[in-house]
Amino acid sequence: MLTTTISSFRRDIKRYLDRVTEDFETLIINRGNDNGVVIMSLDEYNSLCATQHELSSKMNEKRLDSAIEKLRKGSSFKKEIIE
Repeated sequence: MLTTTISSFRRDIKRYLDRVTEDFETLIINRGNDNGVVIMSLDEYNSLCATQHELSSKMNEKRLDSAIEKLRKGSSFKKEIIE
């Protein structure tokens, strides 16, 4: 995670944005008075949105937890995909 000031960000915006997109960094720009902005790559944002969607209902959350537990215990199995 990177942090910077708005002044530093303005001076070197391209370098900061390159690091965010190429190195999957999250950038926090401090604007003073407990105020700030977070910049992240589109891929990271989409991943967070997908995770939020998957965990948005208790049923989905339980189903995912159950699947993770089966994988940990080694009690999962493969299925053929029918096209």
